[in-house]
Amino acid sequence: MKLLLHRLTPRGISAALLAALLFGAGTPLAKWLMGDVQPWMLAGLLYLGSGLGLGLFRRLSGAAPVQLAPGEWRWLLGAIASGGVVGPMLLMVGLSGMPASGASLLLNAEGVFTAVLAWVAFRENVDRRIALGMAAIAAGALVLSWPSQPGFAGAWPALCILGACLAWALDNNLTRKVSLHDASWIACVKGLVAGSVNLLLALLLGNALPTLPALGGAMLVGLLAYGVSLVLFVVGLRELGTARTGAYFSLAPFFGAALGLATGEPLTWQLAVAAALMGLGLWLHLTEHHAHPHVHEALDHSHPHSHDLHHQHDHPDLPGLVLAPGEVHTHAHYHAPLHHSHPHYPDAHHQHAHP
Repeated sequence: MKLLLHRLTPRGISAALLAALLFGAGTPLAKWLMGDVQPWMLAGLLYLGSGLGLGLFRRLSGAAPVQLAPGEWRWLLGAIASGGVVGPMLLMVGLSGMPASGASLLLNAEGVFTAVLAWVAFRENVDRRIALGMAAIAAGALVLSWPSQPGFAGAWPALCILGACLAWALDNNLTRKVSLHDASWIACVKGLVAGSVNLLLALLLGNALPTLPALGGAMLVGLLAYGVSLVLFVVGLRELGTARTGAYFSLAPFFGAALGLATGEPLTWQLAVAAALMGLGLWLHLTEHHAHPHVHEALDHSHPHSHDLHHQHDHPDLPGLVLAPGEVHTHAHYHAPLHHSHPHYPDAHHQHAHP
């Protein structure tokens, strides 16, 4: 009976889509702020706003401290270095040597790189339906960002932009390795480190701090578009795996364009075609049904969970603990070997091979 009650949860999908919405909405706001804030300074303030804002939230909410296992630190540090330091640096170098029209096209490579790394390097499950959905969403993003006269200005700036996309794709896949931990803590740490590094680089390059209203606006946009968005993105990684979450997040440019449409911008053929392609890709992903007999190996770890199909355990070390149905709690727990069949995503408990 418990197997019949277990089905694919929409929580990860909702989180990934909302993350894309927040990030997409933050893009036009960031462009508006660039009139008062220099680009590298803006990158630092956006990241720092997300880290400081989430840190304040965690303190006010009394969030429990997070302890990573010794082997997990390399994943988080690698994610911060690639996505928070190397990625922004390569992006700024690339933007300094090429028009924004060409950069906007090349930035669509992040979603593709994320999926390819997940499927090839990290062995995440993929089938034809998911690959076609990813291709349709990527094609929609490409159409949406295609300018009338794209400019690339040589190979070196273009390679820097593509390198930034690869760094962010690596960041996404490495973050997936620690996504079972508190998402707000992960996003807070990444924001503080990336924000501090980029702000320091901006000051070394001679960027001046903006006025107080512009500084506050940049940090508020960073909290929502980078901080809260990243928290939701990590939840998506935890529930759906990297490639699927990256595909949903690739809808961010469409959400940004739709926001512009709602504020009076004209409807273009690019937006209409992109909507059709992205809608097709979204439908292919939402209607996925992946179920087969699979084996769960013995596993001992700690993460937030409720007593669902994969967490049917007692609490001998927590006498007197009373949990409401479905209540989320965190402690070290053991998974006994299990063999069963049910619909599932490649989440943290379904990292098995598909012969």
